[in-house]
Amino acid sequence: MPAAGTQTQRMSNILMVVTAAESLILADGTVHPTGFWAEELVVAHRDLTAAGHVVAIATPGGIRPTVDPGSLGDDSTWTTYLASIDDLLESPIALDTVDVSEYSAVVLPGGHGPMTDLATDESLGAILTAADQHGALIAPFCHGPAGLLSATAADGSFVFAGRRLTVFTDEEELAGGTGVKSPWFVETVLRNRGVVIDSGSPWSSHVVRDGNLISGQNPQSSVAVTAALVSALAEQN
Repeated sequence: MPAAGTQTQRMSNILMVVTAAESLILADGTVHPTGFWAEELVVAHRDLTAAGHVVAIATPGGIRPTVDPGSLGDDSTWTTYLASIDDLLESPIALDTVDVSEYSAVVLPGGHGPMTDLATDESLGAILTAADQHGALIAPFCHGPAGLLSATAADGSFVFAGRRLTVFTDEEELAGGTGVKSPWFVETVLRNRGVVIDSGSPWSSHVVRDGNLISGQNPQSSVAVTAALVSALAEQN
C-alpha cells in the first residue's frame, strides 16, 4: 500500500514508432548508413517502463529496426540494454495493423532513419491524426518529428500546422549531422509546413510542450522529454 499522501500512477500502453530504414540517400547520391539512434530509443523505453508503463514497438511493415552504427560509440550501455529487449526488436508490430485507441501515447525517437520512411508513411500518418484527434500524447524527438510530416488531414492540410515544437535544428544538422549533404532539413521542412519551431542552444537539452504534443530537440533531450511524457501521463491518470 502506498504511503499516505502519495499517488500510484496507472499503467498506460505506449506505442513507440521506430524507423525501419537502414540508410539515407544524401544530396550527392551517396548512401549514409542509419537507423534509430540508440540512446533515444533506450532512454525512452527504459524510463517509461521504469515508471510502470508498457511499451510496444512498431515499425513500417513490422520490419526489425536497425540501430544507427554511429549511435553506439564505445559505451556498452546502449548495446547491453538493446540486447535485453531484443525480443521486442525482433518482432515489432506492423504500423498498418495498429489500433491507436489502445494507446495513451505515441513516441517517436530519432536517428536519420525517419527521414527515409516515417516522413511519408501513410499508416503512421493515420495513427498520428487519430491520436491527435483523441488527445493522446504524441512525443517525437531529435529527428523523430520528421514522422509528423506523414499526417495529412482529409482536406490535404498538415495536421500539425500551427503547433509549437522543437526538433534537431538545421544548425545541429550542419555541424554534427549529415552536414551540407543532408537531402533535406527537418527543421526547415516543418517550418515551411506551418509549424512554430522553438529551438534551444545547440546540443542542449530542450523540451517543448504544446498541449498533447511533447517534443525534444536532440539526443541530449532524451531524458527530459521522457520525463515530461511520464508527467503528462500522470496528469491524464
